[in-house]
Amino acid sequence: MWMRGPFESNNISPIIGITMGDPAGIGPEITLKALIDNDFSNLVIIGDRFTLEKTAHDLQISRADFESRISPLILDQKNVPPDIVAGYESAAAGWASAEYIEKAVELWLEKKIDTIVTAPISKNALAMAGYKYPGHTEFLAELTSTREFAMSFFAEKLRVVLLSTHVSLLTAIELVKKDSLVDLITFASKELSRLLSRPVKLAVAGLNPHASENGLFGNEEEREIAPAITECKDRGIDVSGPFSPDTIFLRGYRGEFDGVIACYHDQATIAVKSLSFGESVNVTLGLPLIRTSVDHGTAFDIAGKGIADASSMGAAIKLAIELARSENNVRHG
Repeated sequence: MWMRGPFESNNISPIIGITMGDPAGIGPEITLKALIDNDFSNLVIIGDRFTLEKTAHDLQISRADFESRISPLILDQKNVPPDIVAGYESAAAGWASAEYIEKAVELWLEKKIDTIVTAPISKNALAMAGYKYPGHTEFLAELTSTREFAMSFFAEKLRVVLLSTHVSLLTAIELVKKDSLVDLITFASKELSRLLSRPVKLAVAGLNPHASENGLFGNEEEREIAPAITECKDRGIDVSGPFSPDTIFLRGYRGEFDGVIACYHDQATIAVKSLSFGESVNVTLGLPLIRTSVDHGTAFDIAGKGIADASSMGAAIKLAIELARSENNVRHG
């Protein structure tokens, strides 16, 4: 049903490939819930049928609903051993989750799917399986030979692009350099303009409280951030700042900016998750394919209990469809 090529006209919906994520986490549960709760079409679940069937049974999804609405969508990788226990990390689960990602990229390269939506994986389980990637972003970049990429989050009108991701706070502060910021602002302007199909207006968060109050609380703004913004303005990029990090994200959420550049991971994610937890979506910028994901992790503490919130997965699928359609309209417009 889903095995066709890429867009044939603007009226055809994109085909979304959903990777099931770590089979011991909440990925299988939120995938099923998102599909049962929404009327999505043109999907393929890249995962393990046995795990999905068991999860559906635990969630009390009827056999009839599973067979009619879920079963035809599954591309069964048959790679989850029966002894995997929900809530516990393992090399086997890490290996399985990695294979789903690899298969999704393979299908995209073969033009059998158009975008990828990823359920959460365990970085530790991935490492236990021998994969040395800190997360989805770097894994997908390697598989697609992408050298320039960035993590971002979309939460309604708030779109945040991160200068650094999974590093210590001390390292993150050391990475706030003019050249890196110039590269990221330039990159974010290009990529967000491509995804939104229009020129964008960017703002940059300060690193220190109140963006340092003219040097009272640090000098990174004056030494690194402001010069980067000036250089980008001289290049014709619509960017401003640095603004106080305790207000800039709310301003972005209200639509004052199309995108906010954050200096480090938690500066971005605390704001995004406080403003829109469960509705925000992780988007990897720079990949040759559109990839969206949930705004949370594997949640091993609640895996297998049937209480996971699938709203972020539903939002990730909806955004993938929206961005793919926008990209298609640009190509054919």
